[in-house]
Amino acid sequence: MLDRRELLSSAAITIAASALPWPALADAPPDPKLAALFDAFFQEGLRRNPEGATQLGLDTGANADLRGKLRDESAAGIAQEKVITAQQIAQLKSINTHGLSVADRINYDTVLYTRESAARLIAFDFGGAGASPYVVSQQTGAYQSVPDFLDTKHRIETAADADAYLSRLEAFAVQIEDNTARMRHDAGVGVVPPDYILDLTLTQLNATLQPADASLLVTSIARRAKAKGLDESYATKAATIYTDKIAPALQRQIDEAKGLRTVATHDAGVSHFRDGEAYYAAALHSATTTNMTPDEVHKFGLDQAAEISARLDGLLKAQGLTQGTVGERVAALSKDPQYLYPDTDAGKVDIIAFCNARLAAIRPKLPTVFKRLPNYSFEVRCVPPATEPGASAAFSQGPAIDGSRPGIVYINLHHSSDWPRFELSTTVFHEGLPGHQLEGGLALSNKNLPLIRKSIGFSGYAEGWALYAEQLSDEIGMYDDDPVSRIGYLKFQLFRAGRCVVDTGLHHMGWSREQAIQYFIALEGEPDTFAAREVERYTVQPGQACSYKIGHSVFTKGRDRAKATLGARYDIKDFHEAVLNCGRVPLDILDGVIDRYIRETKA
Repeated sequence: MLDRRELLSSAAITIAASALPWPALADAPPDPKLAALFDAFFQEGLRRNPEGATQLGLDTGANADLRGKLRDESAAGIAQEKVITAQQIAQLKSINTHGLSVADRINYDTVLYTRESAARLIAFDFGGAGASPYVVSQQTGAYQSVPDFLDTKHRIETAADADAYLSRLEAFAVQIEDNTARMRHDAGVGVVPPDYILDLTLTQLNATLQPADASLLVTSIARRAKAKGLDESYATKAATIYTDKIAPALQRQIDEAKGLRTVATHDAGVSHFRDGEAYYAAALHSATTTNMTPDEVHKFGLDQAAEISARLDGLLKAQGLTQGTVGERVAALSKDPQYLYPDTDAGKVDIIAFCNARLAAIRPKLPTVFKRLPNYSFEVRCVPPATEPGASAAFSQGPAIDGSRPGIVYINLHHSSDWPRFELSTTVFHEGLPGHQLEGGLALSNKNLPLIRKSIGFSGYAEGWALYAEQLSDEIGMYDDDPVSRIGYLKFQLFRAGRCVVDTGLHHMGWSREQAIQYFIALEGEPDTFAAREVERYTVQPGQACSYKIGHSVFTKGRDRAKATLGARYDIKDFHEAVLNCGRVPLDILDGVIDRYIRETKA
């Protein structure tokens, strides 16, 4: 049984939620004071996060100047973030919540949760403003995020856009220097990434530090400015900024990472840091939006793994795979040449084509289980080569609010052989439809949500939904003619259960990187390269990996409650409308929404 006692009061949410039928969240007009406060918070957030403004397509009008800026990642910027977060918490707590409508109370509690959770993490005197203890790693730091951001998110249509790009190149050099200073600061308080993380980081830093004419930062503007008929001098100016400012900043960051590598240990978890246990508790809470302890999460993962393994055992036997453990049999299936793509450019093209074909196949089935579908488009792409070694296996980025830029599903094809065909369908359903792109698209297009609610997310909700979407894809028949891909789907369910075991093992129980990798290999037959990349990800993102299976259990247990209570009155479209119409919320609030839907449908 999950313990979801939160910073928020679920009792208050449940009481407020019973006041209106579940579909009527927008019936009452929003409280003007609260609406004004949300708008102010949202605008403050845009001003502090120019990349986010561009990502959402909101770097226009009064915020047009943000198109030439990047986030302030200096010590002063982090200090300002602490002050503003504390101020916003005080402003929210000054609101009289009595008499708020259901929608306003959900919005209030959700926004308050984000601020209190952020304050809890940012109080630790290391890392950046996010949920990683390491400001620079294979998955954190401006060096690994900004080049792709500028290439894929920063539009170049006019000379003003190109000028803004050059301005952001200048700001990028500053961000790198600020990150390097923070690395130095964190090392002074004993927070140094493990040796294997620094090895990965150095590999990617060195791949980013290229001659100017080979750098994506330069070739991107050269290519796109030329396509729009703009002045050819933009490429020259970009190369000058890169050579004079960015390359030296990158070299200094490389030198700092090399210095840290000489003193780094092989300890994988954060528990050996000063305040490491407290940090992990805060990170676990932030990611899962539960108060489950590390021990409870560990046991939950073990229990789920046993249950899923039993189901996989039967499916594998049906395929004639009867000898060995579940992990050994899945590993054997993963090495079957009929399911493998070659590690070539052509193999990568074939993988992307297969993913798009699976998306085309599921689209006609979605109206059978959803009342609404987002209008946004999205694309499946390979992870950029420079960040392949340390990037996640697959991930999703949402579209612009105005639809001017599509959502993107990235597949890491550093080793194409890590992706046997029977594992691809469930991955695309998770990242694309009916997973992240459907849920995120509905949130962005929901006219009843304030902008601040559209721009925030919770890993427990988002990843829980995406894992539920994998299950839903099976339920609507996507594997009826492809039983081996059903094995792939359950393998990844087992994988997410294993994440709960491994993440807590690393950061709470003192597991080594190698111990965690071997656990995955034994559990469900992961290739060692895939398992290693995942363990390295959890090393720098404590707690986040646990959010998938915990969130999934809230969606599925809530749906089971609805079916059992409502009987013939249960409609899966109504259930989906209820859990999606409220937007992204902490899991406690989600439970309240589901319970209210059940009560009001039953009444």
